[in-house]
Amino acid sequence: MLCILYVNAVGFLLTVVGLLVERLLPTTAPRRWIWCIAVPLSMFLPGYNRNHHNWVVNVAPIQTVSGANQASVATLTPLDRDWWSRTRAYDGSINWMWKKLSLFLLVWGAANALRVAVLVASSRRRVGKGTPVVDGVPIVVTDQLGPATVGLVRSRVIVPRWVLTLPGMQRRYVLRHEEEHRRAHDAHVLLFYSLPLLLMPWSLALWWQLKRLALAVELDCDNRVVAALGDATAYGELLLTVAQASNGAPRLQPAFLGGMGSLERRLRALVSPNSPGRNQKFVLPVLAAALLFIVVWMPHPILSQDCSSVHTATTTQK
Repeated sequence: MLCILYVNAVGFLLTVVGLLVERLLPTTAPRRWIWCIAVPLSMFLPGYNRNHHNWVVNVAPIQTVSGANQASVATLTPLDRDWWSRTRAYDGSINWMWKKLSLFLLVWGAANALRVAVLVASSRRRVGKGTPVVDGVPIVVTDQLGPATVGLVRSRVIVPRWVLTLPGMQRRYVLRHEEEHRRAHDAHVLLFYSLPLLLMPWSLALWWQLKRLALAVELDCDNRVVAALGDATAYGELLLTVAQASNGAPRLQPAFLGGMGSLERRLRALVSPNSPGRNQKFVLPVLAAALLFIVVWMPHPILSQDCSSVHTATTTQK
């Protein structure tokens, strides 16, 4: 339990640092690199500190709790060594849940990949197996699935038939967005950085970082499309149009609409981007540097195997 709390603490602090750095960047600057660094750092730093920069917490021997001692036990807090000695009894249950969650995510991911493959295959059977090229982009036409980019070995841009009926400029926006996803290998990036969840499904900080990565992937893609085709306002209006037309259709990622809940943020970034003020340009870097210092300085607490020790801490192991 102590390790889980520490890993989450490091991850949350690094996430806040990432958010501060994002706030400092120009509106059109790439953002995915922040989270591509934060995710592996959140995994590497706790593991490194566990062996090279730790703080051994000596805990009291586990004793049977009865009668008069129950009231005092109820008042124990994480600041008491007795509290840690008693929480160790839950390690077995935590490990059991850990394995079940990891297995669930693995099965869910495989089932989702199979679902996408079946949907694409069934759509292609209904509309034909041709690979037309529209506005310079090879596409797979479906009934309702998409617009999205799917496939790892061979990425494909899939678009529903109604996209082809859009006015020329709007159609080019949609197809260019998906082609940018394909060129940037965004499906591979999101899959690769989601794999750590199989090892640490209990890391709320990691879930938060992956959500920010998915949003950053969409924001970066939006910026590239607008830089290539222009008119951010028209592009933002198209996002709303596609959202209404795709209502009820299966959602895929990476896709034109991106993850659930990201549409409003993307529209704000396109139509009314906010730049940090003069004070923020000074405060935000200082705050980010301070939090990063805390992350690097904070040792990994480890419960002592010798519960009879009377010391509450030891120096860093060499």
